[in-house]
Amino acid sequence: MSRIRKTGNLLWALLRELADQSAYERYLKERRTRPSPEEWRRFSDARAAARFGQPRCC
Repeated sequence: MSRIRKTGNLLWALLRELADQSAYERYLKERRTRPSPEEWRRFSDARAAARFGQPRCC
């Protein structure tokens, strides 16, 4: 049973990371703010700018 639980916890952590929930929690801790629609918007905009903001050359 312990192995199944560990596998489930690992899968859950992976899904949270893929859905940006873990990153959002780290963002909130770093900024010492509470979750809100406005904070989610700032977080999402910052992530999008980091990914797509600067075009690659050649």
